[in-house]
Amino acid sequence: MGLTLNSYINALMCVIMILLPSLCYCQDAYVSSRATYYGSPECYGTPTGACGYKTYGSTINGGEVSGASYKLFKNGSGCGACYQVRCKYATHCSEEGTKVVVTDHGEGDKTDFILSARAYNKLALPGQEKVLFSYGVVEVEYKQIPCQYPGYNLMFKVHEHSKFPTYLALIPIYQSGVSEITAVEIWREDCKEWRAMRRAYGAVWDMPMPPEGAITLRFQVSGSKWVELKNLISSEWKAGATYDTAIQLA
Repeated sequence: MGLTLNSYINALMCVIMILLPSLCYCQDAYVSSRATYYGSPECYGTPTGACGYKTYGSTINGGEVSGASYKLFKNGSGCGACYQVRCKYATHCSEEGTKVVVTDHGEGDKTDFILSARAYNKLALPGQEKVLFSYGVVEVEYKQIPCQYPGYNLMFKVHEHSKFPTYLALIPIYQSGVSEITAVEIWREDCKEWRAMRRAYGAVWDMPMPPEGAITLRFQVSGSKWVELKNLISSEWKAGATYDTAIQLA
């Protein structure tokens, strides 16, 4: 039986509605802002920071990282987000600019980004780097892009502040895509219920007196979907240990 004109239109509208979110995302306009930079002896990002990434935060993405303004830091849920940033001076700035990962919180003179020296350097055309550094603050435009970590799954690292067995802090690393982890919970077998971890700061989630034995946890993605990871954390966990989830976020 052939389709009527109305049914054909309705079917076409359904296809458009399904594709619309991805189409909108791909065509998102750049947002105008300002950016500055902070220095370090090796031009990498700071080894400390409001996200809690420690050394990972200074070297991830080849050291092209950024501190973000409060509106992009999002009380910590913006940690790990990736952005395309490019400056707006035709005679000095490259067309592509730089791709940065948010690892810290910081604001300057009406800036949304405080870039590592390596990232700031990428804003410039060859031979124009010194000019941009002399400005100190530059006009930029940016948009969020999916993070990509080829060869890596999402991992949960036992934060260095953890103390076995009385205090457990976890931080997700190598988180791809554009999704945010908005909640983390641990299964209490003795109580037969999920117990929420606290967002201690940045991307760090913690819990005093965690359950004994291997730890099953689940996390919420962008406020909706829950992902469960059974017995992810070893019963003999220790600070600095990293656990592979065998999954990756879109």
